[in-house]
Amino acid sequence: MEDVVLNVEKRTLMGKKAKRVFAEKKIPGVFYLGTENVAVQAYEAPVRSLASSHTTHIIKVKFQDGTERRAILNDLQIDPVLGSIIHFDLHGIKEGQKIILQIPVQLIGTPKGVKDGGIVQHSIHRIRIQCDPDSVPEHIEINVSELGITDSVHIKDIKLEGIKILDNPESAIVTIVPPPTLKEETPEAVAAAAAEQPAEPEVIGKSKKVEEEEGEEKEEKEKGKDKEKKKGE
Repeated sequence: MEDVVLNVEKRTLMGKKAKRVFAEKKIPGVFYLGTENVAVQAYEAPVRSLASSHTTHIIKVKFQDGTERRAILNDLQIDPVLGSIIHFDLHGIKEGQKIILQIPVQLIGTPKGVKDGGIVQHSIHRIRIQCDPDSVPEHIEINVSELGITDSVHIKDIKLEGIKILDNPESAIVTIVPPPTLKEETPEAVAAAAAEQPAEPEVIGKSKKVEEEEGEEKEEKEKGKDKEKKKGE
């Protein structure tokens, strides 16, 4: 894998004064190499390009005085509002020393389970490894074509020659989960739902006795009216 070149300058502005670096469309950073820490600055565009890459790169860091050092981009600080890079860390590589870094995972193919309605659940996008600087893979490919519904690929399923994987071997990288289903209403569920419904209010009517009494009272009034009418004649 060919090294990617990043031109940097040694930085003299520190603390709050480092904000002046942004006016030149540059961002502050630190180059770490054991006990040797060098404050640096670089243009944002190439740093962002490295950070957004879907492959891993060993970086050839070039200083203004012509010095070159190999390193990896280890950490970035992002402005939570603007989304711009506000700081970066480069960790230098010593010859003959293994390095630890994260490698992006790329899924290849269309799972059988997706054709049956399943959904791809990609849980781990980067895997942490330890290896020689010259053995760093750009990415890790996982062929998911044969995965059916409920099938998974775990960390322990990944085999990389000469590379030690540091993440939990039981962790699932990708799983094909079943499609969501509508809950079927069983007779028991319908009966339970009906029992939970409030009963209809009872219509309170007049009792038979009350109706009879009102009828007798009405009849008496009618008779009284007839008597008054005959007296008037």
